[in-house]
Amino acid sequence: MSVGHPVYLDCNATTPLEPAVGELIRHYFEEEYGNEGSRTHGYGGRAKKAVQKAREQIAKLVDSKPEEVIFTSGATESNNLAILGLAQWGRRHGKTHIISTHLEHKAVLEPIDFLAKDGFEVDLVAPGKSGRVDAAKILQLLRPTTLLVSLMHANNETGVIQPIEEVAKGLAHHSAYFHVDAAQTFGKLVEPLRNHRIDLLSASGHKIFGPKGVGVLIVRHRGKQKVPLAPLVYGGGQEHGLRPGTLPVPLIAGFGLAAEMGGTGHEVRQVACSSFRERFLRAIEPLHPKIHGEEGQVLSHTVNVSFPGMSAEEGMVKIRDLVAVSNGSACTSSSYQPSHVLKSMGLAKDEIIGAMRFSWCHLTPDPDWAAVVEKLRGK
Repeated sequence: MSVGHPVYLDCNATTPLEPAVGELIRHYFEEEYGNEGSRTHGYGGRAKKAVQKAREQIAKLVDSKPEEVIFTSGATESNNLAILGLAQWGRRHGKTHIISTHLEHKAVLEPIDFLAKDGFEVDLVAPGKSGRVDAAKILQLLRPTTLLVSLMHANNETGVIQPIEEVAKGLAHHSAYFHVDAAQTFGKLVEPLRNHRIDLLSASGHKIFGPKGVGVLIVRHRGKQKVPLAPLVYGGGQEHGLRPGTLPVPLIAGFGLAAEMGGTGHEVRQVACSSFRERFLRAIEPLHPKIHGEEGQVLSHTVNVSFPGMSAEEGMVKIRDLVAVSNGSACTSSSYQPSHVLKSMGLAKDEIIGAMRFSWCHLTPDPDWAAVVEKLRGK
């Protein structure tokens, strides 16, 4: 954060870059700039080694194999590849039923809606007011024709952690593929994502203190059986034919290091985030906040809150010189549409209109909380 700038509290939209990651990225942009596909000289060979190392770092984080790591431009592309890439196989084998939830990011809901318009049957499960879906409600919708169950690990707006472990357990004897959008938890909540019943796992570099423009789709094999994905783009053999194009070596190398740092440092980071959360909640208590999302089931670095009699727009204007926050998903916030997540939770209209998302990380300094509260209290 630069001197004089507001404290950045929008880490669910994108995180700051770890200094070591930034140094590595610059190295591969400025010094080792070879194409990973060039096999006739050392520049290409060193680029290939950097990409392979990143595959290994990312695979280790989720207890996967390096060959199961498919690099993409980000979690949005990974989600699309996971969902739309299964459609061809699903039609061919009479598996045309999809289960997901109303909580999902638009990068999941819109590809699913595209398939629904193309003849797929879709069931979307709503959460309760806690913001958490009931795993049993998902599992009871399973059919012999179910192709895919897609469930985010934690919601980007509320931070509520979803029951992916219970769903994975319930899918133990069902053939449906299980996709987890882990954009908000990759490198943060480590152990649940190591579950081998998760067939497809999406993540982005810029959510874990790495660079924008790179992501991953983990495509786990079932024994010797590969998930039958078809590519969405054609024109080369990269990434096992699933994602052609020249690999962005600097971004991939940075993503790999960020994943490794998440694996070794997530517990210390979580302690720092929990401590920040306690100070934040204590500071805003006099404002009688309404917290959206069941405490104890929420990411330590996220609070979705509304204050009585105040719209989110009004609140953000009041504190914009002190802290940078948002009122929902960064991918859709420019449209100023009421949050589909909060609506699905059954919140009152004034709570939805007033909802602001505060999200931070281990690198976030404390703002002047007294000044923030005074600004919010002011008329």
